[in-house]
Amino acid sequence: MLCQPTLDRLRDLRLRGMADALAIQTQSPDAANLSFEERLGLLVDAEWTHRRNTTLVRLLREARLRLAACPEDVEFGAARGLDRASWRALFAGDFVVRHQNVLIVGPTGVGKTYLACALGHAVCRLGMRARYLRLGQLLQEVAIARVDGSYGQLFGRLCKADLLILDDFGLAPLAGREARELLEIIDDRYERRSTVVCSQLPLGEWHRAITDPTLADAILDRLVHNAHKIHLKGESMRKMKSPKGTSTMPTKEG
Repeated sequence: MLCQPTLDRLRDLRLRGMADALAIQTQSPDAANLSFEERLGLLVDAEWTHRRNTTLVRLLREARLRLAACPEDVEFGAARGLDRASWRALFAGDFVVRHQNVLIVGPTGVGKTYLACALGHAVCRLGMRARYLRLGQLLQEVAIARVDGSYGQLFGRLCKADLLILDDFGLAPLAGREARELLEIIDDRYERRSTVVCSQLPLGEWHRAITDPTLADAILDRLVHNAHKIHLKGESMRKMKSPKGTSTMPTKEG
């Protein structure tokens, strides 16, 4: 017979996964055939899974990934130059542990943002923090934070992200002030945290996207050093998969 106070105490202790699993066990006739150690092991596994799922939901919410991308949905069959083994290693998260960067370049529509968000999802699964921002959005938030006095809080959040994803680098030239703001963020993360940068510009043109050559040297030295460089190719996947005249926001790559 299940004692209701036991369930109540488990929930008071915030052991919700264990409490739910115990309630299920009492409704299962097969549970009576299990030993105490086996039943306890199942309860502990249920609590572990519950906590891991709760943490993942929180981390994904904080990451604000632009697309609901995950590693399992990445299509390696497309002729984009993706190496399956290399991406499996990236999804395993070792590059974040080593504080390495990932630079993803290629024409529009080939899946740069999707791959970056899939990396962010993989990092969240490992219990680490990720944050997605378009570069223009980041610079706008920095400018506002400078005015309202919240820059320290914003900078702190960016510093805490184990993986910072910066999308749409090079869409517009970076002027002196914007370049200095970006340098401050990149410099703080250098060899301490990992950064993913997505751009339509080939790597050889990144320097010209920053108007001040000195700042360009400083930013790119910190980004490109010790980075995994991914060069995508091929036709736009959105164009190939979407019916003429429609647009989609996929949960599976495309």
